[in-house]
Amino acid sequence: MQIPHFPEANHPLVKSLFHHSDNELVSLFQSNPDAGKYFTAIFCRYSPIVYTLIQHSARSPVQADYLFALTWKHIYYELGGLNLNQNQSAGEGITLQNWLINMTAYCINEMEVPPTEQINYSLKSTSPPLWCYIEQALNQLPPMLRLIVLMAQTFHWSETRIAAYLQAEGEAIAPNEVAIFLQEGYRMLEDKLPADLRSIYLGEQLALPPSQ
Repeated sequence: MQIPHFPEANHPLVKSLFHHSDNELVSLFQSNPDAGKYFTAIFCRYSPIVYTLIQHSARSPVQADYLFALTWKHIYYELGGLNLNQNQSAGEGITLQNWLINMTAYCINEMEVPPTEQINYSLKSTSPPLWCYIEQALNQLPPMLRLIVLMAQTFHWSETRIAAYLQAEGEAIAPNEVAIFLQEGYRMLEDKLPADLRSIYLGEQLALPPSQ
């Protein structure tokens, strides 16, 4: 399995951060929650190491890609509380690289990856940083809009099927109304993505996380 190439590494916003140290990138990520470029820069810097570790443990390329994405999602949520300066005065400080290796090992050992045929994820269409921020944006949508968007994108349900499901749940919504809700959901989802992340991934398909 070859290590994938991620074109976002060549985006000017990401390239402009290459001179920062690991500690600086982590600090910038933690202090700028409305920006996506810092996490993307960390991802571009360390994705080869993480993918190399994962590809040796996965049984298929599809499973490797999916575990790679899940690992970066785990890293994204844990990174906010990381303190690289802890215990440095005693000479015991941990580096970002070592921490990422530990996080990857944890995910390899603890996460259950479904069989290849059950995985609905494409690394080429949804890079892990984009996946992380889309999931975060989804969680900010009103429950009804989030449900409709997920049924349309994750399960590929038609507007008629979505309306039938909602009607069975007691919601009087017609298929044409589902279409209106979908457009509103997509608009809100895009608005809630960081502006710099939209710039980095401009032109790429806005895809949703697969169901788990």
